[in-house]
This record gives sequence, C-alpha cells and structure tokens, in this order.
Amino acid sequence: MTKLRMLALMAVAALLLIFPTVAFGQQSMPHLTAVTANVDGAPAPDGTVVTAWIDGEQVGSGTVDGGIAVLVIPGDSSTAGKTISFKIGDQDAAETDTWEQGGHADPLLTISAGDASLAPVAGAPGEAGAAGAKGSKGDKGDAGAAGAKGADGAAGAKGDTGAAGAKGDTGAAGDAGPAGPVGPAGAAGAAGADGSGGGGSLGIIALILAIVAIIAAGAAFMKGRSS
Repeated sequence: MTKLRMLALMAVAALLLIFPTVAFGQQSMPHLTAVTANVDGAPAPDGTVVTAWIDGEQVGSGTVDGGIAVLVIPGDSSTAGKTISFKIGDQDAAETDTWEQGGHADPLLTISAGDASLAPVAGAPGEAGAAGAKGSKGDKGDAGAAGAKGADGAAGAKGDTGAAGAKGDTGAAGDAGPAGPVGPAGAAGAAGADGSGGGGSLGIIALILAIVAIIAAGAAFMKGRSS
C-alpha cells in the first residue's frame, strides 16, 4: 500500500475517534485494518477482492492494490472480541483477526491462502546449449587509414672491398713525331797525308768518304732524336 493510502486511512481513523457522534451517531466505530494478501506464497494480483467474515457472514471487503487491501469492518459492542476470518478471492485465509473498536492500521496484518509451498523457487541453471552452426563469412571491411611513417633504420655495415680487375690490353703505338731540325755540321777532319803517286784522284775519294761519314753521322743523330 502506498504511503498516501496509509496516511489517508490513519486520518480517517483519527477523525472517527474525535467526532464519533457526528460520524456515526450512537453507533460504535468500525474496525479498520490493512492486510497484506498472499496466494500460494506470492503477493495477490492487484484487483483481487479480500473479504472479512464474522460468524459466517461477510462484514467487509477491500481490493488489493500493490499487494495490500484496506478493509472497514462495522460492528458494535456485541461485536467486540469476535473472530474475523478472511477470504482472498474465493480461498480461505489461514490467519484471523479480532474485532475491536477502531481496529488497527499499523502494523499490517499478513494473510495467506493456498499452498505456500507452491511459491516459485528459482531452479538451478540449465546446461549450456550446443554451439550453433558457423555463420557465413561477412563482407570485407574497408581498408584502414595508413599508419604513421616509422623511424629510420640503423645504417648497415660497410661492405668488403671488391677484388682488383684484370689488367687491360696494351694500347696501340702512337704515330711518329715530326723530324727534328738538322744538327750542325761536324768539324772538318785532318788532312790526309799526301799519297805517293795517288795523284788528285785519291784526294777526291777521301773527300767523298768524309762527306758520306758526315751525312751518316747526321742521319744517326736525327734517328736518335726521333726515338
């Protein structure tokens, strides 16, 4: 029952105690009670009717709201001390109450009907089911963005020196250079002895030989220069 319902019930009870003559004339104040109703160990559904009975006669009723029903049970001095039995719907409640003028609104009276052993009990968890079949392959996802450039790697070790290459072929001889200038003429040789009976012909032969020697010496000199 909501706090507002409880406050309203208590306010009604206070008014009835303060103004008994105005409210009921010469009648006694009714028995007020609020009951928590359970059926088969569980709270009764909202809207379930709870009835009160004295000596086999229905004397009051209330409707369950949030598991609680409020009942106003009239009576007089002859009703005081009598047993109040309850029904939740059409089932008899195991608990009873005693009629008294004004009744009580707090603490709540709990009444139960049916088999409390039928209250739902949490069972042990069941075994895990078999694994389902493998699903079909999903579509290929979009390519991710390019990652940041990595740091430069360390410099590699210096490589070994390569082997010496084979000796190249000898080049062709160059062209002969130009001839050098003619050297100066050598000094004239000493005059030969006079021939006896040679006459002038021997002198001419000697002169020719000297000229040939000079030319040969000049040619040898020029050849040495050109080499």
